Amino acid sequence: MEKNTIAAIATSPGIGGIGIIRISGEEAFLVASKIFCPKDAFFNVLEPIPNVIKYGYIFDGKEKIDEVLVSFFKAPHSYTTENVVEINCHGGMLVMRRILEIAIKNGARIAEPGEFTKRAFLNGRIDLAQAEAIIDIITSKTDKERNVSLVQLEGFLSEKINKIQSKIYDVLIQIEAGIDYPEHEIEDVTRENIFSVLMESKESLKKLCDSFEEGKVLKDGVKTVILGKPNVGKSSLMNTLLREDRAIVTDIPGTTRDTIEEYVNIKGIPLRIIDTAGIRNTEDKIEEIGVEKAKSEIENADMIIAVFDISRELTDEDYEIIELIKNKKSIIIINKVDLEEKWSEKEIFEGKKVINISAKEKFGIEELENEIEELWKINNMSTNEDIIISNIRHKELILNALEEIDAAIDALKSDLPVDMVSINIKSILNHLGTIVGQNVDEQTINGIFSRFCLGK
Repeated sequence: MEKNTIAAIATSPGIGGIGIIRISGEEAFLVASKIFCPKDAFFNVLEPIPNVIKYGYIFDGKEKIDEVLVSFFKAPHSYTTENVVEINCHGGMLVMRRILEIAIKNGARIAEPGEFTKRAFLNGRIDLAQAEAIIDIITSKTDKERNVSLVQLEGFLSEKINKIQSKIYDVLIQIEAGIDYPEHEIEDVTRENIFSVLMESKESLKKLCDSFEEGKVLKDGVKTVILGKPNVGKSSLMNTLLREDRAIVTDIPGTTRDTIEEYVNIKGIPLRIIDTAGIRNTEDKIEEIGVEKAKSEIENADMIIAVFDISRELTDEDYEIIELIKNKKSIIIINKVDLEEKWSEKEIFEGKKVINISAKEKFGIEELENEIEELWKINNMSTNEDIIISNIRHKELILNALEEIDAAIDALKSDLPVDMVSINIKSILNHLGTIVGQNVDEQTINGIFSRFCLGK
């Protein structure tokens, strides 16, 4: 028979002050009773007082393993709604792994990635949208992203979806009542009400869908490509923005032959910065691949930072870059302004924002950061009042629901019988329900929770 009590290390790998081993399941207290000896001789580990922390030792048989604090949470008042034990030991991989092995030896099994949160979902403590918010909080890169995820974890997105569902479900009841009791002749009233509810729902869902671009930026970062010909200071600029020497900087053209990618937080805006090979014609096969890769990155970039060297005359490569970024959201950087200027034709940048900097002297960097903030305006987003979606699964389901709403509205405008619209109504409810975990197939659930780390 498969063991249904799970255990895992809940803290990050490595050395730290404290490590936590989490145990959850019907036999969590039984497992704990076999390995934990509390200092309080009167404390019954099999029937613990809930929500208490007890001091004592972990034993493997007669061998003392570590001095610990153990927390007890009794079902249903726990993260998973099951009996839960959390062992706070000294933070080192050797001791944590040893305690985990002892727990497994005494009746638990290793938890799968995300299984604790999966149990919280399956047991009804949270819905699927809230579960997805947990992983987004864990992986958040800025305070703004964390706030958006926290709003979702608190259930505001689910509440919004449920309200829309409730109104549409009421409409479905009216339609079915008209089918069951045709003698009441309520079609005209029903048709008018259906149309009103569908239009209201469409407006609400469209607003959620439109928020995705902002949410995507918060979650994935602004894909920012630093572009320029060799030796204009692209790598120096990247290092300056990162506040570390991440890219190699030399006077030799073609030093960067592949893309270098890093995340950086600029005034609360997450940037996924990509430093590219210098754009030029070259006979070096490896460098040529790097140049082609740089050009391909432009297509999917959210923003281009194009760097030009004021201390060298403009060349064909510079004009090629100007052409490549013509229709992209771009910031023009004129670098090396601490040196003698060799050109001044800034009108060639066709109204794009031009910023003078010296990456070497760190001059103009604050102006660049201010322009990035202005371009994306993320800090003006009110994440406390507005619900922002950042999950592509949610966006696709909302788009599917909007398609069904449009189909239902078209049917009503064509004077089709209202009962014909019920197919669309049911489909709308199904798509919205899938967001919060209603009627979700096992493969989707497993796919979502596989993104979680062990112990969560």
